[in-house]
Amino acid sequence: MILYELIDYDTLRVIWWALLGILLIGFALTDGFDMGVGALLPFVARTDVERRVAINTVGPVWEGNQVWFILGGGAIFAAWPPLYAVSFSGFYLAMFVVLAAFIVRPVAFKYRSKRDGAAWRTGWDWALFAGGAVPALLFGVAVGNVLLGVPFHLTDDLMPMYDGSFLTKFVGLLRPFALLAGVVSFSMLLMHGAAWLSLKSEGKVAERARAIGATAGLVAAAAYALAGVWLALGIDGFSLAGEVAANGPSNPLYNPVTHGGSWLSAYAARPWIAIAPLMGFAGILMAVRGLKAGREVSTLLWSKMGILGIISSVGLTMFPFILPSTVDPDSSLTVWDASSSHQTLFIMLVVTLIFMPLILAYTSWVYTVLWGKVTEADVTENPHTVY
Repeated sequence: MILYELIDYDTLRVIWWALLGILLIGFALTDGFDMGVGALLPFVARTDVERRVAINTVGPVWEGNQVWFILGGGAIFAAWPPLYAVSFSGFYLAMFVVLAAFIVRPVAFKYRSKRDGAAWRTGWDWALFAGGAVPALLFGVAVGNVLLGVPFHLTDDLMPMYDGSFLTKFVGLLRPFALLAGVVSFSMLLMHGAAWLSLKSEGKVAERARAIGATAGLVAAAAYALAGVWLALGIDGFSLAGEVAANGPSNPLYNPVTHGGSWLSAYAARPWIAIAPLMGFAGILMAVRGLKAGREVSTLLWSKMGILGIISSVGLTMFPFILPSTVDPDSSLTVWDASSSHQTLFIMLVVTLIFMPLILAYTSWVYTVLWGKVTEADVTENPHTVY
């Protein structure tokens, strides 16, 4: 028996669907508070010292946190190549804007404190704001568009085709429901950044972060609830029109798809997935309560649970769809027909099982070493060794 046949093809597909979700959730849980702190920076810190305190709460960890983003992109490229090709074609300008924001952010971290001028530092502060706020918003907009369906079709040789120019495709992403999803993402990560600042800073910075974060959390919960109602009453879902061949080939055109009905019918078919939105609401509301009460560690953990629940609810609701098509539903990408080969998925799984524990162990060690609050004294006494 060939080694990779120890796990059948469809099981590997589900494993890699779950691993992709874990990587994206890991990115949101870690780099999410980096983005949240950046978006909060102009509003929670009034003086230069306060801004440096806020920046240095994430300064030692933001680079490591972005590893999850790189791993997620690599997993899409290697495990789900049709998804990589179709999404990058349709979301090209949006991804360019996100990457530009991610490029500006490290430059701002490195250069902000190199000069003493107020205008210089204020400019980089707003660059940090853009580096956090823009991706936080656009990631949610992207998720909203995935739920709505994307206007692409596949040719007979599986070439993805979109109508319109790059600019038209970017503007076309800004649909009302997608913008609502962007509000959920943005406010959720603001709350997460506030929870982090509550844990890692003190004084006025922490107080302002708690006040803004509590409001952001309530907005996130309300927007998430509204999105659920909208999804149930105003948006057509997708479903497979027939049985999928077990361990079948990775060709989306082989599986007919129906566009209609409700995405939320998944909860009737698999009632256990209701735990995801319940975790989302419970995590957010408990994080809001913790922010108002001034709790620290538990607030961050509740915030993480809320993010875990919200992101998981999207994937579990859509399963087995990954990227549905509104133009040609039969071109929709699903877990069963958009993966790499059986052998590729198996080899990647072995590599992941070796290196993922190492990444998690190293990350845990880093956070243990860097545990503790950043104070104004830390900044004023070490002006040339901190951001």
